[in-house]
Amino acid sequence: MQVAVDEKHKLIADHEVTNDVNDLGLLSRMAKQTKETLGVEELEVLADMGYYDGKQVKDCLDEGITPYIPKPDTSANKKLGLFTKKDFRYDPELDCYWCPAKQKLTFRFQREEKGRIRRYYATSACSDCSIKSKCTRSKTGRRISRWNYEEVMEEMEQRVQLSPEKVKLRTSSRCPCGKQLAEHPFGTIKHHMNQGHFLMKGLPNVGTEMSLSVLAYNLKRVIKILGVPTMVQALS
Repeated sequence: MQVAVDEKHKLIADHEVTNDVNDLGLLSRMAKQTKETLGVEELEVLADMGYYDGKQVKDCLDEGITPYIPKPDTSANKKLGLFTKKDFRYDPELDCYWCPAKQKLTFRFQREEKGRIRRYYATSACSDCSIKSKCTRSKTGRRISRWNYEEVMEEMEQRVQLSPEKVKLRTSSRCPCGKQLAEHPFGTIKHHMNQGHFLMKGLPNVGTEMSLSVLAYNLKRVIKILGVPTMVQALS
């Protein structure tokens, strides 16, 4: 179940039921649909780490949609106590990386992986480096990869750091701040409306059931916000 919820009133602006096993690959589609539904030229989208995907972020930006997604910490090196990619600085003018030992990792080769062009950077200075034990366990030295649209992810990371109040609106439901967006309608539909699971089978049928649930939820919200007389007047 995918829902796009407006920040002010917690109304569901758009929704979709999919057979996808996770949220990767769904961000731009939902964001574009929501943008069309609202009829706006620009849109800010807040999502949790499950939607962190470079191609999806790039597609959103191309459509005038600005995503805010915190970067998940999946570095295996951090668990080993080694330098992570964050410790390496990319130099766009020289197209290289600078390592913690102030050595330059230059471009070596590129290849396509899962439909993306990924570039690889390395240096021959690793063999004599005094802090190699803190950087890599590889005998051939440290290698850094960068995909061809990685700058959009770096820019988004800066946006996230500069706007922590926005990210808090779409954090885990375990967060004590209690300001989650999508959890509000899901909690209401599941518990207050007693619809904790679907009754239908098959994607078209489940999609219809979801649409009815969303319609009922939005009506309840509008009645709560405007009251019945104002809502009826607006609909007439």
